[in-house]
Amino acid sequence: MSCAVPAAAAGGSALPRSAAAEGSQQSHEEDDRKVRRREKNRVAAQRSRKKQTQKADKLHEEYESLEQENTSLKREIGKLTDEMKHLSEVLKDHEKICPLLHCTMNFVTVPRPDALTSCLPR
Repeated sequence: MSCAVPAAAAGGSALPRSAAAEGSQQSHEEDDRKVRRREKNRVAAQRSRKKQTQKADKLHEEYESLEQENTSLKREIGKLTDEMKHLSEVLKDHEKICPLLHCTMNFVTVPRPDALTSCLPR
């Protein structure tokens, strides 16, 4: 005993065949649009992640470069500090024996060039 159920009652389309085919084509076009949109979104996301990675890499390179420069500058500060200490010691030693600093003419208010020549040995 087989019951024949009409297509409309069985959940099928009550539309004529051409309308159903048109709806199927429209659904297929919507699916294609969704696929294209997803692909476009996927490509855009990849591009964005790549750009973000490149930016992070660039920042890391800049960081390392600045670290190297900082280390170099600290080394230079150390060398200059040592040189300043050395030159200060040389100056102190020189002040002890400098005839110009011990010259009595330095205490007279005479223009400096005359005072210097009067203190120099002749």
